[in-house]
Amino acid sequence: MSLILASSSPYRQQLIQKLNLTAEIVPPDINETIYANESAQQAAGRLSHEKAMAVALKTSGVIIASDQTAEVGRHILGKPGNVENAIKQLTMCSGQAVTFYTGLCVYNTTTNSLQQDVVPFTVVFRQLSHKEITRYVELEQPFDCAGSFKSEGLGVALFESMSGSDPNALIGLPLIALCNMLRNVGINPLLS
Repeated sequence: MSLILASSSPYRQQLIQKLNLTAEIVPPDINETIYANESAQQAAGRLSHEKAMAVALKTSGVIIASDQTAEVGRHILGKPGNVENAIKQLTMCSGQAVTFYTGLCVYNTTTNSLQQDVVPFTVVFRQLSHKEITRYVELEQPFDCAGSFKSEGLGVALFESMSGSDPNALIGLPLIALCNMLRNVGINPLLS
Protein backbone atom coordinates (compact mmCIF):
# COMPACT_ATOMS: atom_id res chain seq x y z
CA MET A 1 0.00 0.00 0.00
CA SER A 2 1.43 3.36 -1.04
CA LEU A 3 2.09 5.82 1.79
CA ILE A 4 1.93 9.54 0.96
CA LEU A 5 2.94 12.44 3.19
CA ALA A 6 0.90 15.52 2.30
CA SER A 7 3.57 17.97 3.37
CA SER A 8 6.65 19.80 2.21
CA SER A 9 7.85 20.14 5.83
CA PRO A 10 11.32 18.68 6.39
CA TYR A 11 10.39 18.22 10.07
CA ARG A 12 7.45 15.96 9.24
CA GLN A 13 9.58 14.02 6.76
CA GLN A 14 12.15 13.38 9.51
CA LEU A 15 9.42 12.22 11.87
CA ILE A 16 8.10 9.71 9.31
CA GLN A 17 11.64 8.38 8.96
CA LYS A 18 11.77 7.83 12.75
CA LEU A 19 9.07 5.22 12.20
CA ASN A 20 11.21 3.47 9.56
CA LEU A 21 8.56 4.22 6.95
CA THR A 22 9.01 5.46 3.42
CA ALA A 23 6.46 7.91 2.13
CA GLU A 24 6.09 9.73 -1.15
CA ILE A 25 6.14 13.48 -0.53
CA VAL A 26 3.31 15.40 -2.18
CA PRO A 27 2.91 19.06 -1.17
CA PRO A 28 -0.79 19.89 -0.65
CA ASP A 29 -0.77 23.49 -1.96
CA ILE A 30 -3.76 24.80 0.00
CA ASN A 31 -4.65 28.20 1.40
CA GLU A 32 -3.69 27.99 5.09
CA THR A 33 -5.55 31.12 6.17
CA ILE A 34 -7.31 30.77 9.50
CA TYR A 35 -10.95 31.81 9.35
CA ALA A 36 -12.40 34.58 11.48
CA ASN A 37 -13.90 33.16 14.70
CA GLU A 38 -12.13 29.82 14.11
CA SER A 39 -10.24 28.47 17.13
CA ALA A 40 -6.66 27.28 16.85
CA GLN A 41 -7.86 23.72 17.49
CA GLN A 42 -10.55 23.93 14.79
CA ALA A 43 -8.07 25.40 12.30
CA ALA A 44 -5.53 22.63 12.86
CA GLY A 45 -8.18 19.97 12.29
CA ARG A 46 -9.67 21.66 9.23
CA LEU A 47 -6.31 22.35 7.58
CA SER A 48 -5.03 18.80 8.08
CA HIS A 49 -8.25 17.50 6.48
CA GLU A 50 -7.99 19.96 3.57
CA LYS A 51 -4.38 18.94 2.96
CA ALA A 52 -5.35 15.25 2.79
CA MET A 53 -8.22 15.94 0.40
CA ALA A 54 -6.06 18.17 -1.84
CA VAL A 55 -3.44 15.44 -2.17
CA ALA A 56 -6.14 12.80 -2.77
CA LEU A 57 -6.97 14.67 -5.99
CA LYS A 58 -3.39 14.09 -7.19
CA THR A 59 -2.61 10.52 -6.09
CA SER A 60 -3.95 7.45 -4.32
CA GLY A 61 -2.90 5.44 -1.30
CA VAL A 62 -2.77 6.14 2.41
CA ILE A 63 -2.36 9.89 2.82
CA ILE A 64 -0.94 11.40 6.00
CA ALA A 65 -1.65 15.10 6.48
CA SER A 66 -0.91 17.34 9.42
CA ASP A 67 -1.13 20.99 10.34
CA GLN A 68 -0.20 22.89 13.46
CA THR A 69 -1.45 26.04 15.10
CA ALA A 70 -0.55 27.60 18.42
CA GLU A 71 -2.53 29.71 20.83
CA VAL A 72 -1.36 32.09 23.54
CA GLY A 73 -4.24 33.72 25.35
CA ARG A 74 -6.72 34.46 22.57
CA HIS A 75 -4.03 34.96 19.94
CA ILE A 76 -3.42 32.31 17.30
CA LEU A 77 0.20 32.00 16.24
CA GLY A 78 1.12 30.79 12.80
CA LYS A 79 4.46 30.61 11.03
CA PRO A 80 6.22 33.96 11.51
CA GLY A 81 7.85 34.10 8.06
CA ASN A 82 10.51 36.65 9.06
CA VAL A 83 12.73 37.96 11.87
CA GLU A 84 10.40 40.74 12.99
CA ASN A 85 7.36 38.47 13.34
CA ALA A 86 9.41 35.75 15.09
CA ILE A 87 10.62 38.26 17.67
CA LYS A 88 7.04 39.52 18.18
CA GLN A 89 5.73 35.97 18.66
CA LEU A 90 8.43 34.96 21.14
CA THR A 91 7.98 38.23 23.06
CA MET A 92 4.25 37.44 23.31
CA CYS A 93 5.06 33.89 24.50
CA SER A 94 7.56 34.97 27.16
CA GLY A 95 6.33 33.84 30.58
CA GLN A 96 3.16 32.36 29.07
CA ALA A 97 1.64 28.93 28.56
CA VAL A 98 1.22 28.27 24.84
CA THR A 99 -0.91 25.41 23.58
CA PHE A 100 -0.01 23.86 20.25
CA TYR A 101 -2.67 21.97 18.34
CA THR A 102 -1.45 19.47 15.79
CA GLY A 103 -4.12 18.23 13.44
CA LEU A 104 -3.63 14.77 11.97
CA CYS A 105 -5.59 13.20 9.16
CA VAL A 106 -5.03 9.75 7.64
CA TYR A 107 -7.08 9.12 4.51
CA ASN A 108 -7.13 5.79 2.66
CA THR A 109 -8.22 6.58 -0.90
CA THR A 110 -8.86 2.91 -1.69
CA THR A 111 -11.45 2.39 1.04
CA ASN A 112 -12.46 6.05 1.36
CA SER A 113 -11.83 5.81 5.11
CA LEU A 114 -10.81 8.89 7.05
CA GLN A 115 -9.31 9.13 10.52
CA GLN A 116 -8.74 12.46 12.17
CA ASP A 117 -7.52 13.85 15.48
CA VAL A 118 -6.14 17.05 16.98
CA VAL A 119 -3.41 16.51 19.55
CA PRO A 120 -2.70 19.32 22.05
CA PHE A 121 0.68 20.00 23.64
CA THR A 122 1.38 22.83 26.07
CA VAL A 123 4.67 24.64 26.55
CA VAL A 124 5.34 27.12 29.34
CA PHE A 125 7.92 29.67 28.25
CA ARG A 126 10.45 31.14 30.67
CA GLN A 127 10.53 34.89 31.12
CA LEU A 128 12.77 35.74 28.17
CA SER A 129 14.89 38.82 27.75
CA HIS A 130 14.89 40.69 24.45
CA LYS A 131 18.55 39.71 24.04
CA GLU A 132 17.71 35.98 24.47
CA ILE A 133 14.87 36.21 21.96
CA THR A 134 16.86 38.02 19.28
CA ARG A 135 19.85 35.69 19.72
CA TYR A 136 17.61 32.64 19.50
CA VAL A 137 15.95 33.93 16.31
CA GLU A 138 19.38 34.71 14.85
CA LEU A 139 20.72 31.22 15.63
CA GLU A 140 17.75 29.03 14.63
CA GLN A 141 15.83 31.18 12.15
CA PRO A 142 12.50 29.49 13.04
CA PHE A 143 10.51 31.32 10.36
CA ASP A 144 8.65 28.24 9.13
CA CYS A 145 7.56 27.04 12.58
CA ALA A 146 4.31 27.92 14.34
CA GLY A 147 5.26 29.80 17.49
CA SER A 148 8.74 30.71 16.19
CA PHE A 149 10.81 27.93 17.76
CA LYS A 150 12.16 24.45 17.11
CA SER A 151 11.73 22.21 20.14
CA GLU A 152 14.00 19.62 18.56
CA GLY A 153 16.83 22.16 18.62
CA LEU A 154 17.83 25.09 20.80
CA GLY A 155 14.17 26.03 21.30
CA VAL A 156 14.05 23.82 24.39
CA ALA A 157 16.20 26.48 26.14
CA LEU A 158 13.20 28.84 25.91
CA PHE A 159 10.97 26.62 28.04
CA GLU A 160 10.14 26.27 31.69
CA SER A 161 8.06 23.12 31.19
CA MET A 162 6.26 21.00 28.60
CA SER A 163 3.19 18.77 28.91
CA GLY A 164 1.27 16.57 26.55
CA SER A 165 0.80 13.00 25.41
CA ASP A 166 3.30 13.07 22.52
CA PRO A 167 6.31 15.43 22.24
CA ASN A 168 6.46 14.68 18.50
CA ALA A 169 3.22 16.64 18.15
CA LEU A 170 5.16 19.73 19.12
CA ILE A 171 7.51 19.15 16.18
CA GLY A 172 4.55 18.84 13.83
CA LEU A 173 3.38 15.21 13.60
CA PRO A 174 1.88 13.25 16.54
CA LEU A 175 3.51 9.87 16.02
CA ILE A 176 1.59 7.96 18.71
CA ALA A 177 -1.76 8.87 17.13
CA LEU A 178 -0.28 8.29 13.67
CA CYS A 179 0.87 4.76 14.57
CA ASN A 180 -2.61 3.93 15.85
CA MET A 181 -4.22 5.25 12.66
CA LEU A 182 -1.75 3.42 10.43
CA ARG A 183 -2.38 0.12 12.24
CA ASN A 184 -6.10 0.65 11.56
CA VAL A 185 -5.34 0.63 7.80
CA GLY A 186 -2.98 -2.34 8.02
CA ILE A 187 0.37 -0.57 8.28
CA ASN A 188 2.34 -1.40 11.40
CA PRO A 189 5.70 0.38 11.69
CA LEU A 190 7.02 -2.48 13.84
CA LEU A 191 6.14 -5.06 11.20
CA SER A 192 6.95 -3.21 8.00
